Amino acid sequence: MELEKETALVEAILFLESEPVTEKQLSNIAQLSEEVVKMCIGNLQEKYKEDSSGLELTMITGGWCIIPKGEFWDVLREKYGEKSSGRLSKSALETLSIIAYSQPVTRGEIEKIRGVSADNMIRLLVERNLIKEVGRKDVPGKPIQFGTTKEFLKFFHLNSIAELPKLDEDEEQRFELSR
Repeated sequence: MELEKETALVEAILFLESEPVTEKQLSNIAQLSEEVVKMCIGNLQEKYKEDSSGLELTMITGGWCIIPKGEFWDVLREKYGEKSSGRLSKSALETLSIIAYSQPVTRGEIEKIRGVSADNMIRLLVERNLIKEVGRKDVPGKPIQFGTTKEFLKFFHLNSIAELPKLDEDEEQRFELSR
C-alpha cells in the first residue's frame, strides 16, 4: 500500500471526527495535499472492502466518515444505535418520505397525500431536526413549506437527496396528484 503512514493518519482523523469531513478539511488537519488525501481515501476504501473489516468509508453530506458495514447494523443497533431517537414510527417515516420526495411541500399537501392530519408527525420530525421550514408557498395564506435537513441525509447515510431510491410510476403519480 502506498502512503501507509499518511493513510493511517487520515484514518485516525476520520475515526476521531464525529461529523463527516471533506477532503479539504482532511488536508488541513493532516497537513497533507488534497491529492495525497484522495489517494489515502482510495487506500482506505480498498482496505475496508476486505471481508475481515467491519467498517466502510462512505461519503455523507459531502464529507467522508467511517461507519459500520450495513450488514452488521441489525446486531449493532440495539447497543450502539440511538434507541429512542434512532427509530421512527411508520407514520413518521411515511410523512418524512412524502417531504423528501415532494420538497418543498406544505402541511396541506402532506395531509392530502396521507389522508390524515400531519401536525404531530411534522412536529416530531422538526424536533428531531430531520425536516425544517424552507420557505412559504406563494398562494393565499402563505403556508409554510418543509424540506429535509443535513441531519436527514446523515440519518439515512446519503450524500445528497438525489441518492434517494427512485419512485415507480404509481408512487410518482400519487405524489403529483396532491400538488
